[in-house]
Amino acid sequence: MNLGIDYAKKIREDARLIILRALAEQINDTLASNVLQDEVLPVFGVRQDRAWVHQQLDYLANLGAISVVTAGTVKVATLMATGKKHIDRLVALEGVTRPSLAGEA
Repeated sequence: MNLGIDYAKKIREDARLIILRALAEQINDTLASNVLQDEVLPVFGVRQDRAWVHQQLDYLANLGAISVVTAGTVKVATLMATGKKHIDRLVALEGVTRPSLAGEA
């Protein structure tokens, strides 16, 4: 049953928010794509290959939410001011799930 929901789009948008939040939890606001793929995203039921994770990082970088540096076969992502503003609900980034308000489900 589909109910008119584009699940692939919803997963991408949710994963992008998960990535931003994971970066914000780090002391240096930085994580490598292999850590996101293997440790962060699966906790939320998102299991995708590294190329898919890289696509999400590139999308966020194009929005100015993160910066990305390629290091061999991984990409290293660092949270930027725009990404932090999205997490804090000060701006809304297209294609990234909007964070819920504190106390909101």
